[in-house]
Amino acid sequence: MSVSPRTPYPVVSASRLKANIQRMQALANQAGARLRPHAKTHKSPIIARMQIDAGAVGICCAKLGEAEVFADAGIADIRLPYPINPVNADRVLALLDRVHLSFIVDDPDVAAEWSGVMTRAGKRLDVLVKVDVGFHRCGVNPDAPDVVDAITRIASMPGLSFRGILSHAGHAYTAESRDALAAVASAEIAIMTGLAGRLRQQGVAVDEISVGSTPSARFAPSQAGITEMRPGNYVFLDRTQVGLESATYSDCALFVVATVVSRPAADRVILDCGSKTLTSDGARGFGALPGFGAVFMSSDENQPDTSIVIERVSEEHATCRVPADSPLKPGDRVRVLPNHSCTVTNLMDQLWLADERGHLSPLPVAARGRIW
Repeated sequence: MSVSPRTPYPVVSASRLKANIQRMQALANQAGARLRPHAKTHKSPIIARMQIDAGAVGICCAKLGEAEVFADAGIADIRLPYPINPVNADRVLALLDRVHLSFIVDDPDVAAEWSGVMTRAGKRLDVLVKVDVGFHRCGVNPDAPDVVDAITRIASMPGLSFRGILSHAGHAYTAESRDALAAVASAEIAIMTGLAGRLRQQGVAVDEISVGSTPSARFAPSQAGITEMRPGNYVFLDRTQVGLESATYSDCALFVVATVVSRPAADRVILDCGSKTLTSDGARGFGALPGFGAVFMSSDENQPDTSIVIERVSEEHATCRVPADSPLKPGDRVRVLPNHSCTVTNLMDQLWLADERGHLSPLPVAARGRIW
C-alpha cells in the first residue's frame, strides 16, 4: 500500500523494528532469562505477536485496559507490573477466564483483599511482590526489618499463588555514565537475589526474579539470578536511549514526519508537530540533549542535524532554532526522533509501517489511551 499521510505522522521502520526485537530476544537468551516485553511502548497486538513469535513468553501491560485489548487480540499470557486495586475485581476475574494473568502487590492488606476476592470466586491468582530497588516509586523496602515476614504472609494467603519478586530500576534513566548505569543494574540484581535468598531460607519458594528496563538490559548476561526481563522501549528506541548508549541513531525505528509551516525569522522555523505529537518530555542521557527531539533533514535517519534545536513546543507548534543559512522553507518535510517514543505512541490512533522500499501501511495502536 503506497500512501502519503498528512503530517505530522509517526513512521516505523519495519526492518529496524524486526532487528530490535531479534536483538533483545538474543540478549535474553544469552542471559538465560525469559523475555516478557512491556507492551505500553507500542500498544499494538500486531507487534506483541511479533515479539512472541521471536521467543517472548508473553507481554506486560501497564493497566487493565491495555490487558483487555491484548486479550481480545488473543495474547494469552499477560503480566501487569502495576499495583491493581481490588475495586477492579470484576475485570480481573473476567480476564482470568480468558488469559493467564498475573500482577504485582506491595501491600499485605491489599493482597489480603485479593485473597478474599479469589477465595470467594473459587479462583487462584498469580502474584509477584514488587521490590523498590532504588527508584522509590512502588514496592516494598528490601531493607525493612519486617519485609521477609510481610512477603511470607502474602505467599501463604489462600487464593493467591506467589510467583516471586519483581523490580524496575527506573533510576537507570538518570545515570550520568555507563559505569553509573552498570552500578544501578548490579545493585538491582544484588538486592533481588539477596532478598530471594532470605525468603528461601524461610521456606518461601521464589520461582521468579523479574527485572526490567531497556537501559539496564545490556548487563543481564553478566548478572546471574534473574529469570525474566521486561524491557519495553527497545522495540522503537528514541533519543533518550541514544543518550544512554542503549542504541545508536541507526537502531531507532520510530520517527515523526513533520512539515515546516512557517519561517517567520532567519533563525526560526515552525514545524507542525507540537506537544500533542512529540509530548513535552525532555531527553535524558550521559550528556546534554537540548530540545524536544532530534531533527533529521532527509530520509537518512543515521545522523541528525544538530544545528536545529526544537526549543519550544506548543500544542500544535514546534519552534526550532536554526542557522540563518538553513535551507528549510514552508512546505519542506523533516523527520524528528522523539525524546520518548512510548508517550508519542499513546497519542496516535495508528502508526505507519515503512518497508524497505518506503511503502507505508497502517499499523493500528489498538490500546491507545487505555490508561484505566
